[in-house]
Amino acid sequence: MDVNQINAYLERAREIIGDRSRAEIDYDDAVVANLTAGMDIKRSIAAANQKYPTEALRPGPEDWADLADRYQYIKEHKAILKRLGVSE
Repeated sequence: MDVNQINAYLERAREIIGDRSRAEIDYDDAVVANLTAGMDIKRSIAAANQKYPTEALRPGPEDWADLADRYQYIKEHKAILKRLGVSE
């Protein structure tokens, strides 16, 4: 992968994930860590909500599939960044 491809990937990832505050990044990292540890999305979010109550999500039944997709994307993105040696 060349530098232009990496930059294009990073730009697109920023568009998908969106701008986040440090607290939102910490919350998202907690959800991803929970997913990586084997929790499902509902348990991952519940645990992150306890750790970061000011960032807590309160999804409705119709939101779970989108949240699962979002956090799977963030999880994969973090793995790609690690392989590239790039920090967030």
